[in-house]
Amino acid sequence: MKKNKIKFILQNNPLIPVVKFNSMDEIDILMSYLAKHKINIIEVTLRTDVSFKAISYIKKKYDKFVIGAGSVIDKNQILKLMNINIDFIVMPGFDLKLIEILKINSIPFLPGVMTPSEILYAIQNECYYLKFFPANISGGYKILKDYGDIFSKVIFCPTGGINEENYKKFLQLKNVISVGGSWLQKKINSH
Repeated sequence: MKKNKIKFILQNNPLIPVVKFNSMDEIDILMSYLAKHKINIIEVTLRTDVSFKAISYIKKKYDKFVIGAGSVIDKNQILKLMNINIDFIVMPGFDLKLIEILKINSIPFLPGVMTPSEILYAIQNECYYLKFFPANISGGYKILKDYGDIFSKVIFCPTGGINEENYKKFLQLKNVISVGGSWLQKKINSH
């Protein structure tokens, strides 16, 4: 089976904006803001009716960006994303059947974990780059620091409760390669 290449995406992008588009009108404002601030990656969550259309639009209009899809939970979503040529996929949990599809098709992926048992299961299935979700209510910085000693081969991208005040602290951990957060979209939408 092919290796997961998510490491190369994460190591070059310590901050990943996680966004939810409710309408297509929101896209250009956000993408312009990200480009202006030299952020060339985005994770669009599949939580609204316009998500796939938004991803397709961004892939065509903003081709210099690395475009990921988040909240991916089933095979049909993966197949639709493959047709759009998605750059990476983020899942809220760990589903081995979905991971096998992603590996076979060489799509970089980031499965979600929270507990030691889930992390052990990921390690047993040779997944060492993991989304830690929801980070803030699952012990946050402190638990990830502890996990660094326990699971020395695992590297995390925490999301959920990451914000402008705490993201740099998370990035200081040796087992954190990047963070995902929705605060940039909230910041732009408030102006």
